[in-house]
Amino acid sequence: MSSIKPVQRKIIHVDMDAFYASVEQRDHPEYRGKPIVVGGSPQGRGVVAAASYEARKYGIHSAMPASRAVKLCPSTIFLKPRFDVYKEVSEQIRTIFYDYTDMVEPLSLDEAYLDVTSNHKNHPSATLIARDIRRRIKDETGLTASAGVAGNKFLAKIASDLEKPDGLSVILPDEAEEFIEKLPIGEFYGVGKATRQKMESLGIRNGADLKKWEEVDLVKRFGKSGHHYYRIARGIDERRVKPHRIRKSIGKERTFSDDVSDLNWIREFLSGLSEKITGSMDKLNAAGKTITLKVRYKNFETVTRSHTLRNYTSDPSEIAAIANQLLTETEAGEREVRLLGISVSSLNLTEGGLAGRQLEIPFESLHQERR
Repeated sequence: MSSIKPVQRKIIHVDMDAFYASVEQRDHPEYRGKPIVVGGSPQGRGVVAAASYEARKYGIHSAMPASRAVKLCPSTIFLKPRFDVYKEVSEQIRTIFYDYTDMVEPLSLDEAYLDVTSNHKNHPSATLIARDIRRRIKDETGLTASAGVAGNKFLAKIASDLEKPDGLSVILPDEAEEFIEKLPIGEFYGVGKATRQKMESLGIRNGADLKKWEEVDLVKRFGKSGHHYYRIARGIDERRVKPHRIRKSIGKERTFSDDVSDLNWIREFLSGLSEKITGSMDKLNAAGKTITLKVRYKNFETVTRSHTLRNYTSDPSEIAAIANQLLTETEAGEREVRLLGISVSSLNLTEGGLAGRQLEIPFESLHQERR
């Protein structure tokens, strides 16, 4: 019999902190530090889509009727959702994820699972990768994210809630059993309010209590969900991270430590960026038709400008020339720039077997660290 043990997976769950509300506070400084709600009007049948942490102190939470929220905190500021903006920011965040792994499973605009067991950085530490992802999200979007690191999706999801907001929690394999046994039953992912009340009435108040039950008895009490409860009480979750799409562009961007306005410096930077992008294209024997320039100004306003060629190209000089031409269609130079990026899409992958392959972009090396 083989004694080879299965590979211990390394899963990260990233969850943005009060996402919609945080975007509004980022874009509107006058809302910072104040209780705000994104959602429907309290004068009608509006519902809270998101609440800032200042609003949550009053007991306001998502899915609550807006009329109830205004009673809990009359000074709450109610804002209509800007889903186009939230989607754009979400795409920025996912671009960061894909720099580390193609195994990304978005759950919504503001959260996702990442499997970094094998990753683009060839780095053994899921903890350090999670830390670096959170740093980049803060640097590139001005928002904070919380993350959980564990050996499966169930534990990673729970871990991401432990230190919110702006936190990072790790559940190591040898800590998982004790952690689950101490976890209050209401904090188990997949156990809602009604199920929690039913479990507590049966004397199940934490993971240790749940673990005492036989699977057949849990199924009798909770139906098919009993199988799930039996497994999670033992930290068993074999669900895989399921990626939702194949990348169809190659790009690179950089957020500057100091905002820039020198056009000559910006043009030189774009030329250097074009060289790096075509280096990645060469490795995949790829060429593209559409060049997109991305510019983020000091106030986080982001604009993109694109140009589509008649023929495919992987020439760094041509890509740089187009990027610099697109630059003239922006306010760079007149306004300070926080971030610059170039991407090449409408790709033609001519090397055999690459047509369905997901693309990866080199990223700065990471320091070695334990999970």
